[in-house]
Amino acid sequence: RQHNKPSTYRGHSKWGDYILKAVEDNGYELMITTDQNLRYQQDLSSRKIAILVLCTTSWPRIREQVDLVVHAVNDMEANGYHELRF
Repeated sequence: RQHNKPSTYRGHSKWGDYILKAVEDNGYELMITTDQNLRYQQDLSSRKIAILVLCTTSWPRIREQVDLVVHAVNDMEANGYHELRF
């Protein structure tokens, strides 16, 4: 059985582009991710949604900082990009 892997070209991930388009097409205004390479892999300048990057994948660390995450979400502007480090 062959597994379909997202292809990359010129540093861009087709899978990442698909996810961003799906998020926008379904009416979301904000995407929260832990993908710290997103801004290097995608052209975010034409995106309508705000993107918040949590600079850790550790759920215990994120859970301890929920107030910071909520504050960052509330401060996001349309088409904004912010990396939250804690």
